[in-house]
Amino acid sequence: MKDILAAIQSPDSTSEDFAALPLPESYRAITVHKDETEMFSGLATRDKDPRKSIHLDDVPVPELGPGEALVAVMASSVNYNSVWTSIFEPMATFGFLERYGRLSELTRRHDLPYHIIGSDLAGVVLRTGPGVNAWHPGDEVVAHCLSVELESSDGHNDTMLDPEQRIWGFETNFGGLAEIALVKSNQLMPKPDHLSWEEAAAPGLVNSTAYRQLVSRNGAGMKQGDNVLIWGASGGLGSYATQFALAGGANPICVVSSEQKADLCRAMGAEAIIDRTAEGYKFWKDEHTQDPREWKRFGKRIRELTGGEDVDIVFEHPGRETFGASVYVTRKGGTIVTCASTSGYHHEYDNRYLWMSLKKIVGSHFANYREAWEANRLVAKGKIHPTLSRVYSLEDTGQAAYDVHRNLHQGKVGVLCLAPEEGLGVRDHVKRAQHVDAINRFRNI
Repeated sequence: MKDILAAIQSPDSTSEDFAALPLPESYRAITVHKDETEMFSGLATRDKDPRKSIHLDDVPVPELGPGEALVAVMASSVNYNSVWTSIFEPMATFGFLERYGRLSELTRRHDLPYHIIGSDLAGVVLRTGPGVNAWHPGDEVVAHCLSVELESSDGHNDTMLDPEQRIWGFETNFGGLAEIALVKSNQLMPKPDHLSWEEAAAPGLVNSTAYRQLVSRNGAGMKQGDNVLIWGASGGLGSYATQFALAGGANPICVVSSEQKADLCRAMGAEAIIDRTAEGYKFWKDEHTQDPREWKRFGKRIRELTGGEDVDIVFEHPGRETFGASVYVTRKGGTIVTCASTSGYHHEYDNRYLWMSLKKIVGSHFANYREAWEANRLVAKGKIHPTLSRVYSLEDTGQAAYDVHRNLHQGKVGVLCLAPEEGLGVRDHVKRAQHVDAINRFRNI
């Protein structure tokens, strides 16, 4: 790995130099273990500790197949799917790996007693398999996390509809929280050249998810002037939704849980902000009963911020805790677009407010290659910025996952893999200087 790192850090390395580098027999990777999937049995979700289930192991380099690439990972980041994997909720991910392993002789590589996790990376291509023409050793890349087979016609209008669609590093093995990762070549995108490795690794999953959910015709199809309610607007996902709303001429109504998070939204340029903690919104009277009076109070507050208008779009991801309120406050004919359920998967809402007001609920999951490419292009152009707040070492990934699990973070948290320190990998310093304040926005609060 030392030779690989030296080649990456040398300005004189060529594609031929990278192709000639011998691959190591093993590399360090963040894993969870199949024989530990019951370790948290009987514990409440909040009490499950990723620091106990996440391991840093030496693992063998996987065989490279057709249409694939091995990437030296300089940096990665922690997403909620890595938290779910580490606490084995809503199920252990080894079932995903077993099913994928039954698909073909090649996919059998993924069915292992350990799962290398992580769905983001920024790094350098080391090897490409047969049939890969667009990427070469030495290319500096980021990866989106959509893994598809595309042997069915179902996925050819929208690759997210491929019956064999999976999320890399969650439903497949050999993820990005490691020194080397195995990806399909159609996951690769150019690394934004004004960002460091850890900054470039931060947007991937959440940026692409927010783009499809909010901007794409496959999601809400946001337009100029739309009022967009964004839950968790300073968080890993919501911080990108807030930026897309602002960049697209919409009006974000940012829901946060503290004054510090409200300040982050203001720093991004948002003006309409609701601190749900300070204003005391409690949408549930108890575990089984929602409180419509709180929905109405919430809707009134939104109209105070919008000049009397209801929201056109609700950017939903908390799920159970907020979904009833989201359906209620959406304007007639509006859209609730949902991509996750971090507070619970069983959503409850009053259907009268949906059907009689002709509202739509749209399910959105990650993004197809084109959507991910467009989202990354906006980052490369300096229109959308990383929301990186803190960076951990590979050895401290368990703590990083714990912090995300307990919502102790702002924006995104990064992980250095091969990169020996922060701040490396910037190629265009002039462009960076134009955007440096925005790049560092989440670090400065």
